[in-house]
Amino acid sequence: MSLTTESYLSGLIGDGVLPSLTPPMHEREGAAHGLLYLYRPIDIAALGLAPESVGDLVRAARNLGYNGLNITHPCKQLVIEHLDEVDPDAARLGAVNTVVIGADGRTVGHNTDWSGFLTAFRTGLPDAALGRVVQLGAGGAGSAVAYALLTAGVEHLAIVDVDPARARSRAAELAALFPGASVEARTTAELASLLEAADGVVHCTPVGMAAHPGTPFDTSLLTPRHWVADIVYRPIETQLVRDARAAGCRVLDGGRMAVGQAVDAFRIFTGLEPDAERMRAHFLELIERENVLAGAA
Repeated sequence: MSLTTESYLSGLIGDGVLPSLTPPMHEREGAAHGLLYLYRPIDIAALGLAPESVGDLVRAARNLGYNGLNITHPCKQLVIEHLDEVDPDAARLGAVNTVVIGADGRTVGHNTDWSGFLTAFRTGLPDAALGRVVQLGAGGAGSAVAYALLTAGVEHLAIVDVDPARARSRAAELAALFPGASVEARTTAELASLLEAADGVVHCTPVGMAAHPGTPFDTSLLTPRHWVADIVYRPIETQLVRDARAAGCRVLDGGRMAVGQAVDAFRIFTGLEPDAERMRAHFLELIERENVLAGAA
């Protein structure tokens, strides 16, 4: 494709974002569309800035001609008060991870965590049974995933968290947003009985990351009738993903959500339709490159 004269400048604001795979994903997809596309991480930790500086950073990006920003931990809630508009889904979630900056400087917040997971879920686990689902983790990512699951049509969602109060709060918020579904907070002690009755399980905690190895529950409870979705993607093959596959479960790895949110953000920033499978292939290349470099270290 021939290069166009239109250019795009985007960024990622958050703590510890320098190793993020989002910038290369956006830039490669931009190049595939013939765009001059530059995407840079803006790491508040490296810059010595507090999370509350996100408003100043958004205003600076607007003044410097940025087209959009992705926002990640710990700024997704803090950024909202600094925006001109927030789309309804992001407002319901109380979190923004994508900000588009118009030619007039107007800033509009979106949340592509929930939409990215929804697309990933529908693509990676088509026809998954939606009767009873157990979700582990009620943090920020868990909120977006639960919102997506209920949007997808889950009838009964049990939310389990190590912090029972957080699980209760999240369940109450979601129950109010989705009155046609049953949303309840349950305890870790109930996991065995919950999984016995469940169609699927979704994992939204840090367990399984490189720094937090292991599984979030006893995976011997899994059977071939379960489907399993993980949102951890470093590593892409978590112990939960491996154990679930070994048990005969249909599995959705965490890379699907990571790519899904990037796909949606690229569309919002550029107005162009990205190639999701091309971005997924590039994402897997990047993960493999990380593994090779780690093995050589």
